[in-house]
Amino acid sequence: MTTTGTLAAAWANAARPDGGWVLWAAGAWAVFLAAHLVLNGRWWFWLLPSLLPPPVFVALPALLLVLSWVTGDRTAGVVAGAALVLGARQSGLVFAALVRGARRPPPDGAVRVVSWNTQHWCQSTDPEPFYAFLRGLDADVYLLQEYHHDAFDGTYRLIDDERRLRETFPGHRAVIARGLITLSRLPVAATVETAARRTLRVDLVMPGDGRPLSTFNVHIPVQLRLVSPLRADFYRAVRTRAADREREYRGLLGDVAGCPHPALIAGDFNTTAAIGDARRIARLGADEVARSGRLCPTSWQARPGLRWWRLDWVLSTPGVRVHSYRFRDPRGLSDHSVQEVSVSLAEPDRRTTADLSIRHHDEGTHHALPLLGKDRSEGQ
Repeated sequence: MTTTGTLAAAWANAARPDGGWVLWAAGAWAVFLAAHLVLNGRWWFWLLPSLLPPPVFVALPALLLVLSWVTGDRTAGVVAGAALVLGARQSGLVFAALVRGARRPPPDGAVRVVSWNTQHWCQSTDPEPFYAFLRGLDADVYLLQEYHHDAFDGTYRLIDDERRLRETFPGHRAVIARGLITLSRLPVAATVETAARRTLRVDLVMPGDGRPLSTFNVHIPVQLRLVSPLRADFYRAVRTRAADREREYRGLLGDVAGCPHPALIAGDFNTTAAIGDARRIARLGADEVARSGRLCPTSWQARPGLRWWRLDWVLSTPGVRVHSYRFRDPRGLSDHSVQEVSVSLAEPDRRTTADLSIRHHDEGTHHALPLLGKDRSEGQ
């Protein structure tokens, strides 16, 4: 019997007149889970139900399983147990984090990379602690998102903070485009055009033998606008942004597949394990979050104290070695945690940066900080 058939049968059992309330609750959750497994990532509207905090997919059936044991309802226990097993992959739990090897110091030549959604670049916070915090991260490479201010109408306003950036990071080179910043102490070999319109690819020269590392600084559009769900605009925005997200992921998959160098892909994907786009993320590279040691990693909070979602990811392609991964508290400066990893390259190859044949784009240079007046996309 198929998964959908099994859950449908469970609902039929729950609907019996002699079914207890635990069985009814387990049956209702089973129906929702069946719809989620079938529709998630295939129907734009399901972006909304998939915004549930991922731990709910194990916490709720686990609770129902306990209640079924307390009430002696074996049928409810079977339904809840099946839902628990089937929903585990949607939960965001990283069981590999429990069995990962002991932490080891990164080798010589490893670089520290941080990725952070800055929440509209200190639009609502004091710039002094914001820049002090950035500087205090002391990263070799910064992949920063939301270098703009929110216009509160679904668009953003470009900003110009070049002078402050140069004063704060005199030893870094900077590339700015599409509301994204890549800051690097490492030499910048090239900036490369991408099909994904909310991604900034910058190729860096790694220490030692000078081999290239491609960094993809990613910001996938958020699913919705903060307007009343009673308005038609709310649902039009969800449908439009679902299409935008699909194009972004399709472009990013092609960009990464066509990259000839080891790559680190990091940023705000606005995607949890419970959202269908997680299947696309899995095709981009290896998810490194198990190295954080967290069974239930989270990186975003809807409000203080509600950090139940992981929207930020770090992925690697063959040739990249990630030695450590941790989330750092943003100290109230953003609703996203900072992702910090230490990275080196695996076995060297014979190519050097002198051999690179790369098509540059005009949205970044080695030495300048261009600001694009034309780039005012919605939904970031």
